[in-house]
Amino acid sequence: MSTNTHYIDGRFVEDRISGRIAVYNPASEEQIAEIPDGPAEVVDAAVDAARKAQPAWSELPPIERAGYVKAIAEKIRAKVDILAETISREQGKVVSLARGEVLGMAGLMDYMAEWARRIEGEIIASDRKGETIYLNRVPIGVVAGILPWNFPFYLIGRKLAPALVAGNTIVIKPSEETPLNAFLFAELADEVGLPKGVFNMVSGRGRTTGAALSGHPGIDLVSFTGSVPTGVAIMEAAAKNLTRVNLELGGKAPAIVLKDADLDLAVEAITASRVINTGQVCNCAERIFVERQVADEFTDRFVKRMAAVTYGDPIAEPTVDMGPLVNALQLDKVEAMVERAREAGASVALGGKRAERNCGHHYEPTVLTGCTPDMEIMRKEIFGPVAPIAVVEDADDAVHYANDTEYGLTSEAVHYSNDTEYGLTSSLYTQDLNKAMRVTRRLQFGETYINRENGEAYQGFHAGRKKSGIGGADGKHGFYEYMETQAVYIQHG
Repeated sequence: MSTNTHYIDGRFVEDRISGRIAVYNPASEEQIAEIPDGPAEVVDAAVDAARKAQPAWSELPPIERAGYVKAIAEKIRAKVDILAETISREQGKVVSLARGEVLGMAGLMDYMAEWARRIEGEIIASDRKGETIYLNRVPIGVVAGILPWNFPFYLIGRKLAPALVAGNTIVIKPSEETPLNAFLFAELADEVGLPKGVFNMVSGRGRTTGAALSGHPGIDLVSFTGSVPTGVAIMEAAAKNLTRVNLELGGKAPAIVLKDADLDLAVEAITASRVINTGQVCNCAERIFVERQVADEFTDRFVKRMAAVTYGDPIAEPTVDMGPLVNALQLDKVEAMVERAREAGASVALGGKRAERNCGHHYEPTVLTGCTPDMEIMRKEIFGPVAPIAVVEDADDAVHYANDTEYGLTSEAVHYSNDTEYGLTSSLYTQDLNKAMRVTRRLQFGETYINRENGEAYQGFHAGRKKSGIGGADGKHGFYEYMETQAVYIQHG
């Protein structure tokens, strides 16, 4: 069993004052490590180091900053096997997906490094004679990156790479559920010789280390990925210092299958989007709306496809399609939601229970039919391998329920949902281009996938609407989230 330490000001810090947190393998329930639960003093030291390092770091040409980021990416590719196995052991992800996460993160680092030569300003026309106005983009300062457990390694790069290339320094806090990959990342970052204090990492629980970091007066931007309640708590903590926030929060992505859809394609893509990472992905398909004319045929095909999904311990059984849920609490949550859906009138067409295994937090691939849009299972995030299906009359019905804003509408008043109000991703299956464009314009989501599985690109902009977050990541717009503007007025005669 390994013990790990914080990384602050260019060195690994022996932490003798923190409590300890046990880390478990969710497939075997075996304890595999201990990490420190960093107190406020540790956070102070990391933020102080980042603040001291930031001015000199920001003065380096962007291409030099990008060189460090690309060097880390090369180190990552050389260690893909150990990184993927570590992620799989602590999070339960199948090894092939863990490898994809590692290599995808290295690719993202390279992509963001390319923005070093693409930072742009503006020349603005003046109302005054002999004056030039220009708009600069400058670093924000010190960034806090607070990470989730579902794609823990990828999210290091998603936050660190644009922050560093833009001229900021950063303090990363990994999830206490999946911290070990971050300690390995710190070792690789240390090997490339980053200037001291540019990258720092502190470990601990959200309610201790995370709270101290998000409410710290020395932080200029908090970038967080995780649940809506935690995002609200971070925003409240940041508000007392008027600290900027970048929040990617929950999702309840609808998949809309219209009567003219290619059903083979829809079944494959929705299955892939439902069971990836055992359904523990904020942008994966969480609820399915099927037009009545094809509902029976789609459901029959979908149940057969989901029944073929295999599961188990991804290390011991490397060919399985999905691993366990991340912990016992998540397993209990999924089980309780399915039971409440049964009580509300849904039928279990497949699965619907914990897997019968000796150990591990496994839940069977599950399909629920007879769901109605007002059921909890259609409105609250599941984060497990459960697919609820509701039948709709037409595309208008599907859009109405997908947008999730007016359940309980009466002639007297409009009742707005307080439950889901998510707007992260959505998907649509139709072979009619005109219909696809018409429906897409009405969907209130940051991303819409048409006739394909859910999954974003480096050069896109992964951003939610409504309760799914503030700001976004990836592409030009994601890069500029880590910079602010400076308007300069020059009177020159």
